[in-house]
Amino acid sequence: MKQLLLLGAGHAHVHLLSMLAKHDIAGAEVTLVTPFPNQVYFGMVPGFVAGHYDLAQCVIPLTELLQGSRVKYLARSVVGLDADNRRCRLDDGSELSYDLLSVNTGPVHDRQRMDELMPGSRSNALFVRPIEGFVELWPKVFEMGQTRQLRLSVIGGGAAGIELACAIAHRLPQSSVTLISGPAPVASTYSTTVQQRVRKALHRHRITLIQANVTAVEAGDLTLSNGAHLRCDMPLLATGAQSPHWLQDSGLNLDDAGFIQVDACQRSTSHPSVFAVGDVSTRADQAGGRGGVYAVHAGPALFDNLRAVIAGIQAKPYQPPSKTLQLLSCGRRYGIGSWGNLSFEGRWVWYLKDRIDRAFLARYKPVR
Repeated sequence: MKQLLLLGAGHAHVHLLSMLAKHDIAGAEVTLVTPFPNQVYFGMVPGFVAGHYDLAQCVIPLTELLQGSRVKYLARSVVGLDADNRRCRLDDGSELSYDLLSVNTGPVHDRQRMDELMPGSRSNALFVRPIEGFVELWPKVFEMGQTRQLRLSVIGGGAAGIELACAIAHRLPQSSVTLISGPAPVASTYSTTVQQRVRKALHRHRITLIQANVTAVEAGDLTLSNGAHLRCDMPLLATGAQSPHWLQDSGLNLDDAGFIQVDACQRSTSHPSVFAVGDVSTRADQAGGRGGVYAVHAGPALFDNLRAVIAGIQAKPYQPPSKTLQLLSCGRRYGIGSWGNLSFEGRWVWYLKDRIDRAFLARYKPVR
């Protein structure tokens, strides 16, 4: 029997696990390694922060998803990978060998690296990643905001930062919220029309927007790259995804940012025994293709290719969609969306996102 090792429970792996609950992969023993038994779906976390959902509505219980399958589940974290010798080291000191490896660990924040970029962040900031830790701590921040006015700053001008800033402003209207986008304009990866809509949404929520970097984080104070200081009771770090530290010495081909380079089959360009999808990977043959929305689409192709390779059949190329529906929640039940060059907004956009998110989770939750 060949050993198939799955690292992480991102969107693609969640789909794969749901398939394994119905169909075994002939000739393979499957092991899943991920530290959290309840996988939080980030798409609904801003709604949780805003008070639209309770936490139970936002999670996929892996143990229930795995019922009926033969997948072995280890609630551990990866700390090392030796791709040349096909071995993986876990945080309890144990090692696992594999014949085929699939990596879908999702976005991370490397606290040591972040502390080098923003001294003091490790001690004084609330990290949004891992999201499972953030959702446990957010209720405490909310309780603080119920007793006094807080000065909250969200660091990061991407989708996560925008949605969380709006959600916090909606949930804690008596507190002040600042969004620090970095040197680029807020929502810089979106079209100019979406950027305009986002700025108007921030203005409606009375969110202060600062286009600068944070260079130091101290208790109650942020130092900005323009030399200014910002009083802050609680900074939230919602910057872009970083590569896991354990990839650096793995022997895999990595891009300049440290993500696994994969080919059109979502296979490592240096080690054909390794597949990778989602935030942890980058397509060597094209720009883009990283992120949760792409991982959702990549799940079925990943399952087919893993099953094919184990059976001795050649993997098939996977082409990500040229454009995807992008939806941003804006605090109250209101949203901004885009499809290619088109952009739109309104209450109906939020309800569309809500319907899509609920439908996604319903596929992976047992019927009660």
